[in-house]
Amino acid sequence: MARLEQVLILEPPVELKFKGPFTDVVTTNLKLKNPADRKVCFKVKTTAPRRYCVRPNSGIIDPGTTVTVSVMLQPFDYDPNEKSKHKFMVQTVYAPPGVGDMEAVWKDAKSEDLMDSKLRCVFELPVDNEKSNDLEVSKPAAITNASKPDGPAMPKSASVSLDDTEVRKLMEECKRLQVELVKMTDENRQLKDDGLRLRKAAQSGNPVSSTSHVSLRDNGSTALPSLLVVIAAIFIGFFLGKFIL
Repeated sequence: MARLEQVLILEPPVELKFKGPFTDVVTTNLKLKNPADRKVCFKVKTTAPRRYCVRPNSGIIDPGTTVTVSVMLQPFDYDPNEKSKHKFMVQTVYAPPGVGDMEAVWKDAKSEDLMDSKLRCVFELPVDNEKSNDLEVSKPAAITNASKPDGPAMPKSASVSLDDTEVRKLMEECKRLQVELVKMTDENRQLKDDGLRLRKAAQSGNPVSSTSHVSLRDNGSTALPSLLVVIAAIFIGFFLGKFIL
């Protein structure tokens, strides 16, 4: 076979442009023109076959004719670091007379009979998408800065301080009520002693002085507030225990 001397003309000759956003299929046309007087076989290869659908990806170009190849980029998440990995190559060879089996043509072709035309891929993003990509790149730094405290650690909230104050007040009130309870116990013991002495005096027939009656009435009158204090102490102790637990 004769070697191809750049007889196949590619349009565009150097690169394939794809305009985003790449949320849907993006198609770019590649024109292959054969100005020679012989048929030429072609085959389109890519370094990212899963990303593209090429139709037709191989065939025969008659003399003086042009074939349009559609290169369809599949939807994907654009990564600026990946664009350099996408490349295309158009491989051509003169078609032998009576060509029938294309696979046999490429299998039997010698390296010196092949011509390779390489193309690179260019991705063009809308202005809004480029700005959004810049913002996404800057997000990790912003999050890192936000995670670092600018000053000393904040003190406890006012509500926590208020709760501590209430606990201290309740503890002091509980101590005061305990003291009142001791006093009340002493008064009740005194009342019992006075009542026992009065019963003994009544049984012996000795009159009880008016002073003792007055004292008994006074002690009886103080018993009611003391009882209220005991009830209040019980309730406060109950609620205090639930609050602390």
